[in-house]
Amino acid sequence: MPHVVLETRNLKKSFPMSGGKEIVVLEDINIKVMEGEFVSILGPSGAGKSTLLRIMAGLAMPSAGDIFYNGMPLKSVKPKIGMVFQSFALFPWLSVVENAELGLKSYGLSDEEARERAVKMLDIVGLDGFEDAYPRELSGGMRQRVGIARALALEPEVLFMDEPFSALDVLTADNLRSEVIDLWIQKKMPIKSVIFVTHNIEEAVFMSGRAIVLSHNPARVKADMSIDIPYPRNKSTREFQYIVDRIYTILTKPSEEIPFLLKLERYQFLPHAKVGAIAGLIEMVHDKGGRIDVSTLASELSMEVDDIFPLMEAAVFLGFGEIKEGDFIITDKGAVFSEADTLQKKEIFRDTALSNIQLIKQIMQVLSSTVKHRMSEDFFIDILENHFTTDEAWNQLETAIDWGRYAELFAYDYDSGELYLEQPAGQQQ
Repeated sequence: MPHVVLETRNLKKSFPMSGGKEIVVLEDINIKVMEGEFVSILGPSGAGKSTLLRIMAGLAMPSAGDIFYNGMPLKSVKPKIGMVFQSFALFPWLSVVENAELGLKSYGLSDEEARERAVKMLDIVGLDGFEDAYPRELSGGMRQRVGIARALALEPEVLFMDEPFSALDVLTADNLRSEVIDLWIQKKMPIKSVIFVTHNIEEAVFMSGRAIVLSHNPARVKADMSIDIPYPRNKSTREFQYIVDRIYTILTKPSEEIPFLLKLERYQFLPHAKVGAIAGLIEMVHDKGGRIDVSTLASELSMEVDDIFPLMEAAVFLGFGEIKEGDFIITDKGAVFSEADTLQKKEIFRDTALSNIQLIKQIMQVLSSTVKHRMSEDFFIDILENHFTTDEAWNQLETAIDWGRYAELFAYDYDSGELYLEQPAGQQQ
């Protein structure tokens, strides 16, 4: 009977901030990975997927909680754990076979044994004859095959893969996905389980037998679902599309514990979306009848999950759209916005931003209460850094500035880095 290979219990990861505060990235993560499972971890950009993967692999330590590997506490990287990174992570001065055998000698293998195992794995991933080539002579797909061979040469029980195909062109990525799955199904890879991080929903459904969906700010397990579709899988089947739609719906649905309008002690996480792109999405869907399947929309726009989610989330935040049963639907307010002229659009956006967006309301309150109706961006960054990392604080403020300027609520001086009212609040037209 399959046993638990890897388990996390009440896992938490936070990073210290100034003033003794902390940013929580992962919270209360409880996951069990069984022997024989291919598990995908999905979530919005910045949700902490890669951080979780590194902790599960022993490459980073949690702030709280426990990790167990075959029932024993995991305190460091184990020899039976392999990792494939998004970047190819090859040493350019080493040949293909030298890259593939890297690390084997540290496990006590002789030169001959290490070379034999590396060559065998290169043959398995389709690189027979390229052993003496150098990374610069290989295509992107071939370089990632070297990375996979290097991980497999360790004969790991668990293989971790961190968005391994995202740096490849579409055709190469599709081919490599199919090849990896064929190796997995045919049990040619000397591994018991795979933990696979991706932002691509179709990729997760195509490859894995189970999908774990994370929320963000902080990341929690939002859903844990089986994907019971026989291999090989056809993306055009109704069953495949049904599961893709389910995951889209889960990802875009607000968590019960963290609604879109958050409690005062926690800021909203504003999607990184420009007003022009939000408006374009709303108008496009409105022209198509006001409702469209999310996966179909992504396909028609040739956009990845990380590209389209912020636009849909922003539309939901603003009351212009909603997600139901895997479809993106334009609301009555969204339809009015879509049909309005430029000036009317600004007025509608202004009203909804002031009603729904906490950060914009706060900016307006601060600017209205100061004598000069001006305030440095650093003032708002200091506040936001109590809730987000420094990089994310800037992302949040940049989004709020873009939305606020479009709505003509306030202006921004790029030279001084100040936000200001062009006329006092209450006198705007």
